[in-house]
Amino acid sequence: MLFTVLTGLITSSLLVPFGKLIKTKWSIVLPFIPVILFLFYLWHVPVIANGTNVIQHLTWVPSLGVNFDFRLDGLSLLFALLITGIGAGIFFYARSYLKGHIYFDRFFAYLLLFMSAMLGVVLSDNILTLFVFWELTSISSFFLIGFNNDSKASRNSALMALSITGMGGFFLLAGLILVGNIAGTFVISELFAYHDQLVSHPLYPLIVGLICIGAFTKSAQFPFHFWLPGAMKAPTPVSAYLHSATMVKAGIYLLARFTPILGDTELWKITLMVVGGFTMIFAAVHSLFRTDLKGILAYSTVSALGILTFLLGIGTTDAIIAVSVFILVHALYKATLFMVTGIIDHETHTRDITKLKGLRKVMMPVFIAALLAALSSAGVPSTFGFIGKDLIYEATLNFRESWTIWLTALAVLTNIGLVTAGFRAGIKPFSGKLPEMFQEASLPNHSMWIPPLILAVLGILFGLFPGVVGNYVTHQTADAIAGGETDMHLQLWHGFNTVLTLSGATLAAGIALYFANNPTEEKLLALERFNIISSQHLFRQLGKGIRRASSWYTNKIHNGYLRSYHFKIILFAELLLGYKLWLGGPIQIDYANLTPLSWYEFGIVAILMGALYIIVTTKSRLTAVVSTSVIGYCLCLMFVFYSAPDLAMTQFTIDTLTTVLFVLVLYKLPPFINFMNRGVVIRDAVVALGFGIIISMIVLRVLYEPVTTDISDFYGENAYILAKGKNVVNVILVDFRGLDTMFETVVLAVAALGVYSLIKLRLKSSEKE
Repeated sequence: MLFTVLTGLITSSLLVPFGKLIKTKWSIVLPFIPVILFLFYLWHVPVIANGTNVIQHLTWVPSLGVNFDFRLDGLSLLFALLITGIGAGIFFYARSYLKGHIYFDRFFAYLLLFMSAMLGVVLSDNILTLFVFWELTSISSFFLIGFNNDSKASRNSALMALSITGMGGFFLLAGLILVGNIAGTFVISELFAYHDQLVSHPLYPLIVGLICIGAFTKSAQFPFHFWLPGAMKAPTPVSAYLHSATMVKAGIYLLARFTPILGDTELWKITLMVVGGFTMIFAAVHSLFRTDLKGILAYSTVSALGILTFLLGIGTTDAIIAVSVFILVHALYKATLFMVTGIIDHETHTRDITKLKGLRKVMMPVFIAALLAALSSAGVPSTFGFIGKDLIYEATLNFRESWTIWLTALAVLTNIGLVTAGFRAGIKPFSGKLPEMFQEASLPNHSMWIPPLILAVLGILFGLFPGVVGNYVTHQTADAIAGGETDMHLQLWHGFNTVLTLSGATLAAGIALYFANNPTEEKLLALERFNIISSQHLFRQLGKGIRRASSWYTNKIHNGYLRSYHFKIILFAELLLGYKLWLGGPIQIDYANLTPLSWYEFGIVAILMGALYIIVTTKSRLTAVVSTSVIGYCLCLMFVFYSAPDLAMTQFTIDTLTTVLFVLVLYKLPPFINFMNRGVVIRDAVVALGFGIIISMIVLRVLYEPVTTDISDFYGENAYILAKGKNVVNVILVDFRGLDTMFETVVLAVAALGVYSLIKLRLKSSEKE
């Protein structure tokens, strides 16, 4: 499984140096990467169907509990098949859709990166590696949404999507760490045994809130939904892949995966039902007012995601079965409709449904695909969508008796909106008389219309033979979500009952609404008057407030003056250390136990004070540098007197090198120092004296602290055993404090690059001014 995840990452990195080859005939190689991965996971279907989970464990950072643990069960298999199967169709489709584009190779590099990230999310059995891949999906989707980077709208949409999903990732990480710390393990398959411990923990409400925010932001639940319609600025292959079948369902996957770990509580159920229920009806209503094909599909996608969240909140066996089926139902028809929309836009250069009609006469295969997908989305009998809709109604009807009517009514109203939206996206552009302006439109390359046609036909075949996909795929998915056997048996016909009546009424009402209410620009503008109270407007205002606060903070604190930074850092340290000393009470000094001062110590201190006086009074830069080096050499002598020759040599080397560098840097500066006003000098002197006094008080307090050697004994005993080093100091720096040393090295390297850039900088005379 690790190989399947790394395949996309490796290929994506190879497209950087070999991108020119991909722009030629070699581009045909790219779609076969997801095809091979799809066949790999398809080969595992019988294994998973027999109840066997495939597990792979690779040690990465065992000391932190971070390993490459991968687990293929019913839930991850369904998503892996969607990611690779629909991904294969998208790759073939995009190869023709973006033919001749200047950034053709870059697009597929991003797409492969995203595919690998999504596979990593659904296959990870370690919550920390899951989070790494989770964030990688946000980053790769940022590049895909903003692919048309010469468009300001695309750039803004990409930033909005990254901001919302990135914020959610921050909350998700906090929640995952809490779960891992409470359970004592970061392995997801081991967390199932800690369900009772987690739900009874005092931090359980906080954990649910954090994880739900992470999932809601990724899966576009209200009030975070607005980034998804905005992301429609992306090329259509991106919308078809990310925003119908894969990325937006990552949040649904997360909720489904954690249902047996954190679910089965009132807090979990109510949270998901309320958020999902409001999202699905809110987005379904909004889809009725859109005139842009991608806008209609975007809001209907948000509504479908709300349905899935709503069903997970219900949490009964019927609801979990409905989730497992509807995930596949929605992926098949929505990816088809998105690709059909891309074909229409590609050939007619418009997505406005008020202008589009009659296209069946020039795009018959595309019309067939769109029609089948629209029928499945509407839940017409003999389609897979029909079974999915029936299961939704069974879940609401079999929930708590007092809630049955309200939940079922909410589901019916939502599905009426989805029926209408599906017909408008899949039927309206092809019905009626072909306008003269579209007479030149034609059927595109076969690699663009065959993938959506295949997905649409699958939506019919799975509806006619639901037992096949039910027994081998969705049954195991439902079992994985429920954490036990669900006894799923899909069949096309359940007889005449309440569910069938509701399905028929939904279909009839949806068709009636399709004919009765046509969206127009006037209706859309009337709806947009309420944008001032929308969550998108509120988030934008919040963003502007944060930007203003950041500007103020930057101008006041990070003003670019090194002396200002030093002053603030030292003052903050004084306040913090002084407060800590004050909490510790007065310092008791036993002068009898202090070592008497020798004459050479007095001499060194006298030299040091003299050099210090010269530094603060001289107006010569060179004199100040030399006097500073005198202080450093005095400290070297102190180290020698107190039996620390290694520190003395280090101090001597660093001080000498620093002095030489100072002289080189100051070579081109004026030789004399222009002091600031007297008030600033006095202020700095007070801060400096205060810092020296506080450090002295800390040293005196340390002298009377009881001596414990536990830490030094540990390093001395384990330096060679654990790190194979005899120099304890070196072992501490390189092994025990390896991360700290690594980041220090990075900081120094960054600083060195900055200094080098300044030294090599050559400004024009106008730039100097």
